[in-house]
Amino acid sequence: MSADSQTAADFRVKYSRRIDSDGREQEHSEVQMLDDEEQHPDVGLQAAVELNTQKKISAVKRRCFRAFEVNLGLLYLLILAGITTRCILVTLEKQQLQEEVKELKDKMEEKCPDRWTRFGCSCYFKSTERKTWSESRRDCQDKGADLVMINSKEEQIFVNKLGGESWIGLRPRYISEWNYEWEWVDGSALTQTFWAAGWSHRNGWYYAACCDNNGRWTEYYSGFKTFICEK
Repeated sequence: MSADSQTAADFRVKYSRRIDSDGREQEHSEVQMLDDEEQHPDVGLQAAVELNTQKKISAVKRRCFRAFEVNLGLLYLLILAGITTRCILVTLEKQQLQEEVKELKDKMEEKCPDRWTRFGCSCYFKSTERKTWSESRRDCQDKGADLVMINSKEEQIFVNKLGGESWIGLRPRYISEWNYEWEWVDGSALTQTFWAAGWSHRNGWYYAACCDNNGRWTEYYSGFKTFICEK
């Protein structure tokens, strides 16, 4: 389309009829310039589409920002909850440790029954009667105790000072045919040993006694001996 045609297209001719003063009807024409939207309807539509698109993009950005704020807030709450939980656990562990220390202290200060001797956290009874290993253990249990379990060098020295060779709470545990392991009367494994030379056969028919002239453990199949209880 030429420039003249384009210019012409931008105008609109308006016709009207009027009556002259002499009574004759005259036809008049009036040229009007078209508005932009009337001149270019496609341009107005495009602008509306672009405006709508921008609004949608802005809305998406706002939603993304809100989602980011929410996630950041949740992360902060989780971190705060983790720190709070850790503080509570530390406090509880500290309280429990304090209670255990107090119980241990109270037990160490607790007076042992008559004819019993205190060492560490336990009380020990050295019998004067002589019995078999099974009978000795039953006697200790009747006293609310059990045959002594020696778990340290210091305890071994203390037991040895009680004097005489007495039954202790060490017995064989069956593993397989002709195969036994030593264990204490509470079922715990033997970790530290004080055997005399030539002993510790781990035979299923023997029990341990303490202590010989050198303060060491020996083992016997049967017999009557004194015994040591611990509680």
